[in-house]
Amino acid sequence: MRPFISFFAIGIGCVLHSFAQPKVIMKTPFTDAAKEAVVPFPEYPRPQLERNDWMNLNGKWEYIGGKNAPDATKATAVPIFDKPETITVPYPPESYLSGIQRNLEINMWYRRTFTLPSSYEGRHVLVNFGASDYRTVVFINNKKAGMHIGGYDAFSFDITQYLQKGNNTIAVGVQDKNDGHSVSGKNSPRGGDYTYTSGIWQTVWLEPVSENYIQSIRLTPDVANKKLLVKVITNIDASVVAVASAHGKEIASADRKTNHEFSINIKDPILWSPENPFLYDLKIRLKDKSGKTTDEVGSYFGMRSVTLGTVNGVKRPLLNGKFVLQLGLLDQGYWPDGIYTAPTDEALKFDIEESKKAGFNLIRKHMKTEPQRWYYWCDKLGIMVWQDMPAIWFQDEDTAVTRSRFRHEWKEIIDEHYNAPSIVTWIPFNENWGAFDVKEITDWTKRYDPSRLVNGNTGFNNNPSYQKAYGDPGNGDFVDTHIYVGPYGASEPDGKRAASLGEFGGVGLFVRGHLYPVPNNAYDMMATKEDLTNRYILLLNQLEQLVKYNGLSAAIYTQTTDVEHEINGILTYDRAVEKMDFRKVKEINEAVIGSSKLLNN
Repeated sequence: MRPFISFFAIGIGCVLHSFAQPKVIMKTPFTDAAKEAVVPFPEYPRPQLERNDWMNLNGKWEYIGGKNAPDATKATAVPIFDKPETITVPYPPESYLSGIQRNLEINMWYRRTFTLPSSYEGRHVLVNFGASDYRTVVFINNKKAGMHIGGYDAFSFDITQYLQKGNNTIAVGVQDKNDGHSVSGKNSPRGGDYTYTSGIWQTVWLEPVSENYIQSIRLTPDVANKKLLVKVITNIDASVVAVASAHGKEIASADRKTNHEFSINIKDPILWSPENPFLYDLKIRLKDKSGKTTDEVGSYFGMRSVTLGTVNGVKRPLLNGKFVLQLGLLDQGYWPDGIYTAPTDEALKFDIEESKKAGFNLIRKHMKTEPQRWYYWCDKLGIMVWQDMPAIWFQDEDTAVTRSRFRHEWKEIIDEHYNAPSIVTWIPFNENWGAFDVKEITDWTKRYDPSRLVNGNTGFNNNPSYQKAYGDPGNGDFVDTHIYVGPYGASEPDGKRAASLGEFGGVGLFVRGHLYPVPNNAYDMMATKEDLTNRYILLLNQLEQLVKYNGLSAAIYTQTTDVEHEINGILTYDRAVEKMDFRKVKEINEAVIGSSKLLNN
């Protein structure tokens, strides 16, 4: 979506830069529960690599921040916490739920103590971060344990050597210049569009492991051969046992070696789809030379295939060998109380449930990633996902650094979310924002993950004013235009690629009492809920014609919720009001999706 570059977010930030008590700008149904939680997000944060023994470090930390706070990138020691404030992790300091609510801190320092259980003795201890934006340094008992660069990928450090008996102190320094030179999507005042955030914004936790442990797993369904391909990454080569279950009953297992791909036979696989989001359970045990289990993780997988095929002479995306219109919502994942961080796990789930309730079968996660539990809910509830890479805005400045960081973080994002069956398409670039080497990066993405489709530059017909348009890369799996309001003018298949309308709609509605306190806008406006519903029905009837007669295969409506000044969501920004008649929206969505399935005949 084209950003409405404006003063809105920056203006709010200036107001909030006073040290006044945080004041909620707009509440959601989840704000109070989040505010009252002693430990926000108590759920285990990594459902596809889950251990039973862990310690959640979310909650109250000491905090110092601001432009004059010590530079985390140059820190060799923990600064003095002189009159610290209290921040609630994992909410970014710009948010109400953090307890800080200030913008453009630049430098942020967090500190808290923890006591390890006696059961951790003699084991290695990892500290894990779901995400921290952007340069993060970690100290344990005043000793530097590690540094990470990146705002959207998870990272871990083995902190065993720095621990002591009794109380331990963890201090985390983060620097985020918010200058558009890092991967940031819309999360930057230079190029972004909303209240931007920084610092720790996903769960922080500890977990004990053996010296040799499972670092990651890679799961690839092979539906054609009725197999699950598995690769278990460990710090040494060892034996591993993988056991697949369905309905609580073991159905298959394999005893193999780590760091090499192997397969598990899945007889008569139950295929994952939005209509039947069946998930298999998976247990993986790491064995030492004596056969003793040294590590065990729980996971899950879905059996489904995602390919590009020809249906009646037209290139189409196929799910499990069949074409179905991919009809989705543009989802930006912003919240008025937590901004970049949803207030609760139930809130993460809510947006997906509402999308399903309205009859959509896909979500395009726009310019952002989410915690792994968001993808878990997509997997479990049954909705396909197109995953964007957040843009780097000024990639033509200091290209040796900015472009390499983009490539590195894109690979990390793919690796982290590779196992989610709901993800069916990767999107490296949106509307030429920060676009560079699009053709090459599209090809690389397809080679790196051939199990999914790639949409190299969605909305290539649009372009930011600050750089020359890269345009259509000519490769990948989709030829994709954005048309507001649309849908006429959408792409048509070119013989090699399917046609996608990567964004359309954007029709707004004022809902009094549920508007963010800034000037509100949209691409077009309707007067009432009934008018907006009828306009959507008209758009879908027009869209159906393009699917049947012009070869259109995917369409993304803007958008799931209002976001600050944008009021073109199907929900208000506070998630309190459904702005259309969802019964009628679901009825037309299902009719058009059903019509698309008939094209397979």
